[in-house]
Amino acid sequence: MVTPHINAQIGDFSDVVLMSGDPLRVKYIAQTFLENIVQVNNVRNMFGFTGIYKNRRISVMTHGIGMPSCSLYTKELITDFGVKKIIRVGSCGTLRTEIKLRDIIIALGASTDSNINRIRFKNHDFAAIADFNMVRNAVDAANMLGIPTYVGNIFSSDLFYNPDIQLFNILEQYGILGVDMETAGMYGTVAEFGAKALTICTVSDHIKIGERSSSEERETTFNDMIKIALDSILLEKIY
Repeated sequence: MVTPHINAQIGDFSDVVLMSGDPLRVKYIAQTFLENIVQVNNVRNMFGFTGIYKNRRISVMTHGIGMPSCSLYTKELITDFGVKKIIRVGSCGTLRTEIKLRDIIIALGASTDSNINRIRFKNHDFAAIADFNMVRNAVDAANMLGIPTYVGNIFSSDLFYNPDIQLFNILEQYGILGVDMETAGMYGTVAEFGAKALTICTVSDHIKIGERSSSEERETTFNDMIKIALDSILLEKIY
């Protein structure tokens, strides 16, 4: 066991890892999209798998819910297992009327109500942004697949049940495309430890309208974002 949270061995993970909060979605991705899969982590049922996608070795790993959990697993993958790039494939809510359930958002950056990056950044504001080439590759992959996407800023919240209703109006006013609970923390972690990251989210909830996807739909039917993430990795040597 290399860390208290991941019982893989050195070399078990690829240099690029897809991450998701739901261990069942991670298992689904591995079994559906990868060949020759090997399970490399099962501590706390935070599943991790490594396999082959179109001749490229790729890993999939669970990060749990929220920025503390996501930051913990992101940090250990980078510092203890040599991971260089992380793509979060997760779900998010939206406030914007033009964005519908199951639409896909590529997160250029992530605003937040969390103090997690201020702790890292000596109480200053840190611009939590994705790696540019990873964004470009994801957009190119989406275009080649014919899958429309939205690209822009999202908001990472510490609270799933946020009592501040007025905040939603401000997020909408400032053009926030989606709301998740991990990306700002992940972007801060990779910056601190010298890696690269990108979040691609599928809209699972419309916060104002009240529409939402079922847990089963979130687990097994958000395939378009997974295809974009995987195919974007195959473009990584172009730039």
